[in-house]
Amino acid sequence: MSKVIIIGPAHPLRGGLATFNQRLAKEFIDEGYNASIYSFSLQYPSFLFPGKTQYTDEPAPENITIHSVINSINPFNWIKVGNWLKKQKPDFIVVRFWLPFMGPALGTILRRIRKNKHTKIICIADNIIPHEKRPGDKIFTKYFLKSCDAFITMSEKVLADLRLFQKEKPAQLVTHPLYDNFGAIKSKTEARQHLQLPLNEKIILFFGFIRKYKGLDLLLEAMATDVIKKSGIKLLVAGEFYEDEKPYNEQIEKLNLQSQLFLRTQFIPDSEVKYYLCAADAVIQPYRNATQSGVTPLAYHFEKPMVVTNVGGLPALVPDGKVGLITQPDPASIASGIIKFYQLGEDYFIPHLREEKQKYSWSNLVKAIHALAEEQDRL
Repeated sequence: MSKVIIIGPAHPLRGGLATFNQRLAKEFIDEGYNASIYSFSLQYPSFLFPGKTQYTDEPAPENITIHSVINSINPFNWIKVGNWLKKQKPDFIVVRFWLPFMGPALGTILRRIRKNKHTKIICIADNIIPHEKRPGDKIFTKYFLKSCDAFITMSEKVLADLRLFQKEKPAQLVTHPLYDNFGAIKSKTEARQHLQLPLNEKIILFFGFIRKYKGLDLLLEAMATDVIKKSGIKLLVAGEFYEDEKPYNEQIEKLNLQSQLFLRTQFIPDSEVKYYLCAADAVIQPYRNATQSGVTPLAYHFEKPMVVTNVGGLPALVPDGKVGLITQPDPASIASGIIKFYQLGEDYFIPHLREEKQKYSWSNLVKAIHALAEEQDRL
């Protein structure tokens, strides 16, 4: 039985990375691997974390071993954890990389592990070049990348960014699997009743952490256009602010949007995700820039059409005119895309969504990781 260790966030840490890692661990276990997760005892110092809390109150996932041992800012801890994992001699390690800040900690741990001359290290790179740049990004990223044997990216954009730093090592593009661990599809009526939303309104959804690059301000401008106001379309914003919310509140007041919005701007626990996706007619991603998005696989799982902007990896994931619509990242184009969605109707997109979602399996990701590890054995 192959032994695999996933290094990255997991319960009791919250968010998309933790959810992804836990679902990946489950897939490894279901396919007969001995899999566990090594997570963080301290992920971010509190002054660096933009949300209200890093932790979830929800129960831990069943049948997954999680060790919360990595301190992201303690070099002595990095050496200790690295030596500990080196002695365990896993056949391969899957390490998540999403932020240069994590480069020193993860890069040091992986360098210790490599000394056992056995473990193959496969990185799943969510971002190489961060959305918000900080001093030291390039140095920390280079340090981390040198400690890996091979890479998986989930968008062409991240693959291209990776090749700016690392031209030689193997890398494979694998589509982001569906988040199928949030429960079954609920009827729109049941979901809206649960969230206390009107049953007969046209409601679109902006879902996830609110940051500048995600373009909520562009979407608010789109909501203020005459064509949207006259249509009676409402916007449900579901997700926690990861930056100052004051400019958004001022924008809403300035544009007189209060009657067009349902604001649920707090962290959405896993148990509630299905209700927000199922309550909406469509999911809106008005991003200014993007690599890939965890919201897209959610929309696929719950069979919700998408209106997304033509940036980064989004267009490749959302075939235009089939599972959704592609717009430009400006308010007029976004408004036009929303109107076109309602002209076509939600049912127009459902057959295409059901067909396209078959490509997004966790088994494909496990196979890709294993193939890259075996390729390293042959070198």
